[in-house]
Amino acid sequence: MNPLLSIVNELRDAESAVSQFEFEQYISGHNVSLETTICSLSGVSEEELLTYVAKRADIDLITFDNAEQFISEQKIKLAYEQDIDWKSLSKLNWYPLSYDDETLTLITNQPLNVEATNILAFQNVDYRLCLASESLLQRVITLFEQNQEVISSGVVEVERLRALASEAPIVNLVNSLIYRSLELKASDMHIEPVEQGGRVRIRVDGVLQKLDDIPKSLVMPVVSRIKILANLDIAEKRRPQDGKIALHNLNIDIRASILPLNNGESVVMRFLEKGSLRFDIAELGFEPDTIERINQDLTRTAGVILMTGPTGSGKTTSLYSFLQQLNSSHEKIITLEDPVEYELEGVNQIQVNSDIGFDFAAGLRSIVRQDPDVIMVGEIRDAETARIAMQSSLTGHLVFSTVHTNDAPSAYVRLIDLGVDEFLLNASVISIIAQRLVRKLCVHCCAEDENAAQIKEKLLANYSNIVPEDMQINKAVGCSHCNGTGYKGRLALIEYLPNDQFIKGTNKDSLFTLKAEDYMEQSGLRSLYQDGIVKVTKGLTTIEEVVRVAG
Repeated sequence: MNPLLSIVNELRDAESAVSQFEFEQYISGHNVSLETTICSLSGVSEEELLTYVAKRADIDLITFDNAEQFISEQKIKLAYEQDIDWKSLSKLNWYPLSYDDETLTLITNQPLNVEATNILAFQNVDYRLCLASESLLQRVITLFEQNQEVISSGVVEVERLRALASEAPIVNLVNSLIYRSLELKASDMHIEPVEQGGRVRIRVDGVLQKLDDIPKSLVMPVVSRIKILANLDIAEKRRPQDGKIALHNLNIDIRASILPLNNGESVVMRFLEKGSLRFDIAELGFEPDTIERINQDLTRTAGVILMTGPTGSGKTTSLYSFLQQLNSSHEKIITLEDPVEYELEGVNQIQVNSDIGFDFAAGLRSIVRQDPDVIMVGEIRDAETARIAMQSSLTGHLVFSTVHTNDAPSAYVRLIDLGVDEFLLNASVISIIAQRLVRKLCVHCCAEDENAAQIKEKLLANYSNIVPEDMQINKAVGCSHCNGTGYKGRLALIEYLPNDQFIKGTNKDSLFTLKAEDYMEQSGLRSLYQDGIVKVTKGLTTIEEVVRVAG
């Protein structure tokens, strides 16, 4: 008996497998393959099933690690030239891989397909089989399609596109891209149209790296699949769209953003792992002296504490850490966010909705009537939100918010540009904290820099007031734990500026930022770059990384 057919029977008869009746009901109702049925009803993944079949039938399993030795355009072209019914086999997800010594090698992710084995048996073909997941199989499909006649392009109807996006190959491909991104601890996944098809990149520790390529014929179905998951309009290709995907089994939310480009649509998916973050400023990389200053600020019952920095610099995470520290049965905390990224138990979190006129300013006017002790406003974007936030602090509320500036002193200039009166800033602001994120050296492979002596000498000459003599200077090496980058995880660089008597007494004119920087230098308040230098001397990151982020 064919070993693959015996596996079919084993899987059907096993006590852990579903019943024959369930198989028949599921297949007839969904019109899917046996492999998809097994995965859907038993809970195993495609990779687990293929690994089991490959081991049981003693056939090769192609992975991303060994793909180069199996897949090549020349080998596939030679195999395709053999007189085989490729039209029927390709419909069953069986594709040519190579032809050698009168033996045809095929690749599939549906090895239990009896119809495919019957076609080859009828044609009396001597063949061997290799297995690969859907995402790897797409590389072979792309090369296979290049040997076929070019199908004339045209406008794809919405219903046809919806049906295509719901088919098993597209579903498996999207799932594979998401799960591979999560395994690599990516914060975002980007799918962008390029001339050859679709480019998939992920952002790991703040740096983009390539994940995979998508064949041109599959880009539109993949984007449509993501739109369906995020409850977006798949027919809309002219306007930006934003949606949310919930992976309840992994306790992960995905924010999906679709942006129309000249040559297609760009997709960005941001992964929010609810259980992955510890809202503790010490864990985030804040230095002990900075933590002490912030803890003193958090004891205040009224005033405004602002976080500044670009998108993706960890401002919201730091604010959540502050809120978590204040969160108790004695404090009523209300937040206004766009969107609510992480749910904090005991905190009243509100999602703003500009489409119905419920923006930050409108929400802030409403929540001050809810008698809160602590308020967090996700972002100050306009003059009205800024004024209400400042005035709320004067009526006995501790207010947290963010503003987009390059450093802490610039926040004052930005708020005045928005129309906030200088006297209101002086009366309400407690402190302003600028933040950036640098990659942290991998603890498994980092090593002392061979130029450590020279680096120490320069640092002591230029930063003697902030660096210790017994500093540790490390460099990035790279290993399996950090995917060869030498970095794993990120640390916060912090610039803390209190609104003390000097700052209050200094005019917030065009020279204010220079005066504030001089004052910080004289007072021992570190800049973002200097805070990075401190972390370099502790062996936590590298000078190159600090220069890249805060130089």
